[in-house]
Amino acid sequence: MAILKIARMGHPVLQRRAEPVGDPRRPEIRRLIADMKDTLADIGGAGLAAPQVHAPLRVVIFEAPAERGGEDAAAAGIAVLIDPEIETLGAETETDWEGCLSVPGLRGAVRRPARVRYRALGPEGETIEREATGFHARVVQHECDHLDGILYPMRMADISSLHFVSEIGRNPRWRGAPGAE
Repeated sequence: MAILKIARMGHPVLQRRAEPVGDPRRPEIRRLIADMKDTLADIGGAGLAAPQVHAPLRVVIFEAPAERGGEDAAAAGIAVLIDPEIETLGAETETDWEGCLSVPGLRGAVRRPARVRYRALGPEGETIEREATGFHARVVQHECDHLDGILYPMRMADISSLHFVSEIGRNPRWRGAPGAE
């Protein structure tokens, strides 16, 4: 298929609500999903939303492997969610470091609900409904935020935790952040 260009923070496609897909079996949606998978494999991220590849549609893909805290992910490999909806389960929240392919080279601490339920269509039109915690919950929320024009820095309570990955090891306050030695 094709490796798609990633939209970066500030691009208009990342600042608007994406449009519903409806029928995921359309050839152009199948092609978009295949291209998104190729793009994600090429760039090495955890997830990707269609707006990040200049397609303002409600499609996300992600992988939540056990070694990254995604042990409750129901499906192995890359998950595809079309027209997803997320529901928060409980009041518990967790703060952890996030990065984004559309905000390259930066990381920031983001507080998110610890447990969520999501419902979506799969690529064959089947209904997907799962509960998620840990990294699985975080990546689903992060990617679905893109569908509403939200990037992770907009979710940060303390902008002073936003930093360049290249600077992480120089500040003891950021020990434990991704990329820290």
